[in-house]
Amino acid sequence: MPGFSPPASSSPRSRFHDWWSRRRPASGAAVMATGIVSVGLHLAGHEALSRVWLAMAVLAWVALAADFAVRLARERERWLADAGTPGALTAVAATSVLGTQVFARGRQTLAEALLALAAALWPVLLVTVARRWTRSMPGAVFLGCVATQSLAVLGAVLAKAEAAAWLAHTALVLFWLGLLLYVVALCLFDFRQPAEGAGDQWVAGGALAVSALAGAKLLMADDGGLYLWNADDTDVLRGLTVALLVLDYAWYAVLLVAEVRWPRPHYDERRWATVFPMGMTAAATLSVAAAVDLPSLEGPGEALLWVAVAAWLVVAAAAVGSARAGVRSRAPR
Repeated sequence: MPGFSPPASSSPRSRFHDWWSRRRPASGAAVMATGIVSVGLHLAGHEALSRVWLAMAVLAWVALAADFAVRLARERERWLADAGTPGALTAVAATSVLGTQVFARGRQTLAEALLALAAALWPVLLVTVARRWTRSMPGAVFLGCVATQSLAVLGAVLAKAEAAAWLAHTALVLFWLGLLLYVVALCLFDFRQPAEGAGDQWVAGGALAVSALAGAKLLMADDGGLYLWNADDTDVLRGLTVALLVLDYAWYAVLLVAEVRWPRPHYDERRWATVFPMGMTAAATLSVAAAVDLPSLEGPGEALLWVAVAAWLVVAAAAVGSARAGVRSRAPR
């Protein structure tokens, strides 16, 4: 018909925009998962693959950061609503994980900027989310611990590089605060989630893994001659770090058995919160092996890494399929 133009929603660009706008704040777990797989590959010496995963993490972070800024500027009410959900804390954790990995590539200034950004977001989002904590929460309730410990990890790494004792001590305070937040989250967690959760139940174990990684990085921060901890402090930190890793393994086993017993084959974006703990457990194992001089952990750490890579590939393929279906479903019939 002359002069007729199809509605805006019929264009591929508009359909993609509609699909993208329906994302939940927990989408940041995709950056966390991709970034930590890159970290694990780097620790295991697979540098080329690590760079590939890092590039994907950077692209995803940039896209989500741009969307975060646009919503803050144009959709303030929706931004405030999203900021109150536990998944909002993925912004802090994703930024910190990315900072840790860019530092490993020699980009210290960029890592410092990412630490500053994550540190600025952390109190605002943590307080906003904590106000809405209730009983019988899903696994995302542990993201308060994850976000806090991810800051401790990046802070400890930069403290060693800069010989900054104040930053190491700040990271230690965050480490202990993260453990306190884990206990609080455990009291609020719905223990039916291993059987019923959509994927973020794995954060119950992943929070312990990132805590163990933070402990390992704090131990290694003292290698730079800062003399941060005395012998007793070091022994406590070493023992606690190993204990956290063992507890993480226990959660890993329980959650893996639950996946077999109650399979959930359909895709949910919260499945990225399954991949992240898997990758974090591998990275924590490899880091603890170096920090406490336990080379026997290197083999299990690398095995767990490839499990995480396989899980990432499965979830990524499902995410692409879901995105294509979501865009097509909004096409005019």
